[in-house]
Amino acid sequence: MSQPGSPLDDWIQSALETYEGRLLQFARRITGNLERAQDVVQETFLRLCREDPAELDGHLAEWLYAVCRNKALDVRRKESRMSAIADETLERTQSEAPQPDDIAERNESVSQVLELLSQLPDNQQEVVRLKFQGGLKYREISEVTGHSVTNVGFLIHRGVSALREKMQRIEAS
Repeated sequence: MSQPGSPLDDWIQSALETYEGRLLQFARRITGNLERAQDVVQETFLRLCREDPAELDGHLAEWLYAVCRNKALDVRRKESRMSAIADETLERTQSEAPQPDDIAERNESVSQVLELLSQLPDNQQEVVRLKFQGGLKYREISEVTGHSVTNVGFLIHRGVSALREKMQRIEAS
C-alpha cells in the first residue's frame, strides 16, 4: 500500500473527489438501494487502490464506471435471486451541494425528467444517465456498457427524443 501523501494517494484521493458522488448515483440506480450502492462504490475504489495509475492513464472514468457497473449488476443479480428488489423513492446524491435558489428552480422539472427517464427501456436509461449524469463520452459509454459507439449514439438519441416528446405532452396538458 502507498505511504500517506504519496503520488498514488493523491491520485486515488483525486479520483475519489471527482467520481465518488457520480458513481454512487449510478450504482444506486442499478441496485435500487443506497447501502448496496455505497458498498459497490467502496469496492470499486478498493479495487482502484490495487491498480497501476499508468495502466489507467487516459481512461480512468471508463474503468471506474465499468467496474462499478459490473459490481452493481452482480449485487442486483444476487439480490434478485434471493428476493425481489423492493421499489423505493430515489434520493438524489450529488458530489456538490446545489445552491438553495437552484434547488427551488430545478426541483420540479428535474423530478419530472427523472420520472420520465425511469419509464424508458433500461438500455436507454443507462446510456442517458452515463452521458448526462456521469459526463462520459460515447466512446467511454461504449466501453462501460459493451454497446458499439454507434449503438450508444442511437440509444441516447432515442432516449432524449422520447424524453422530449413526453415533456412536450406534459407541458401541453
